[in-house]
Amino acid sequence: MTVINLSDTAAALPAAWRSRVLGRVGTACIKVLRMSELPVEEESHDAPEALLVLDGRLELGLDGGTVTVRAGELFVVPAGTRHAVRPGSRGTLVIVELEERTPAAA
Repeated sequence: MTVINLSDTAAALPAAWRSRVLGRVGTACIKVLRMSELPVEEESHDAPEALLVLDGRLELGLDGGTVTVRAGELFVVPAGTRHAVRPGSRGTLVIVELEERTPAAA
């Protein structure tokens, strides 16, 4: 067992929006990343995705509106929901998600 300093880990990443896998709990993957002020393209996932802002804020566009997630807040994006990071998002973000499954080769 190891204690991980999330802020230090995010600060040491080579680029914004490049996550590092910290560990796994069952089938869930826990990642940390550093956000920049730049937007990220729309995406969706087959399973819910938990977004925990450690510091800064996340501006998330979904369902035609914007949700602001501030430091210390958690937002769970429902499965199948199209969402995009809006400009102005910055700080440290922890993501908990189920790994995307690729179809088995026939």
